[in-house]
Amino acid sequence: MTIDLATPDLEQLHEALRQLASWQRTGEPLQLHPGDLGWHCRLGASTTADAVRTWRAGGRLAAVGLLDDDVLRLTTAPQLRHDRALAEAMAADLVRPERGVLPAGETSVELPAGAELDAVLAEAGWVVGEAWTPLERDLAGPVEIPGGAHPLRVVEVDGSDASLVEAWSAVQRSAFDTARARAERWFAMAEGPWAPHARTLLGLDGDEAAAGIIAWSAGEGRPGLIEPMGVHADHRGRGHARAITLAAAAALRELGASSAQVCTERSRVGAIATYRSAGFLPQTERFDRGREA
Repeated sequence: MTIDLATPDLEQLHEALRQLASWQRTGEPLQLHPGDLGWHCRLGASTTADAVRTWRAGGRLAAVGLLDDDVLRLTTAPQLRHDRALAEAMAADLVRPERGVLPAGETSVELPAGAELDAVLAEAGWVVGEAWTPLERDLAGPVEIPGGAHPLRVVEVDGSDASLVEAWSAVQRSAFDTARARAERWFAMAEGPWAPHARTLLGLDGDEAAAGIIAWSAGEGRPGLIEPMGVHADHRGRGHARAITLAAAAALRELGASSAQVCTERSRVGAIATYRSAGFLPQTERFDRGREA
């Protein structure tokens, strides 16, 4: 079977997103989600397409990867996750910088737990990297959003009010201590091919922007993703992280999602506690697979 590596154009990016959505299944290990590509589109759809790699087996899309900074976030069609021939072909592309997937030197790959490619890379000398904790909340039942001493008023940010976009971006700048979260990036994301499947939520404490999150749907009956979730530094310790996470879970349920998923570094014990308090249950731990310099 011929296995071909490619970088998609914008039309092929749409195809990759549709395939990624179809690969999302409740009960499967957390994997690359169309929402991950949707969020990356804040850098522009063309930039995102340039960062994507696809593998076709026998002409059919078999795997999709997103080069996110220095990490390749990668998944395969579920029925091919344990296919040795595909894993060996992909590993050959990953270990050779001239193939244009990963640069030379230190780098890492993020894979679904138990993927055959992980075993093949281990055989090639790649080491166990950073530990991640996936969490998931079932959405069969309604999601109740608490009140409390500092109730959060949640509004949807759809781009019609530029001040809400700026407020949401300001929350992200404070929450993640970065100057890169700018309103123009949100608008670029909103023009991306997966934006119609997303809901951007802003939590207000009184009149002040306190928390923000995006809920990404993969379609009815499939797991949705929440990314990113942040609370403004001036509003921490009031339960807003839990409240905005629950609001995102409720939004995904309205969109028909079977569950809500999130993944965070194992070292972020506070974030894990927040998600657990919102009804998310830890799933099988995942480790990056890294190549040392």
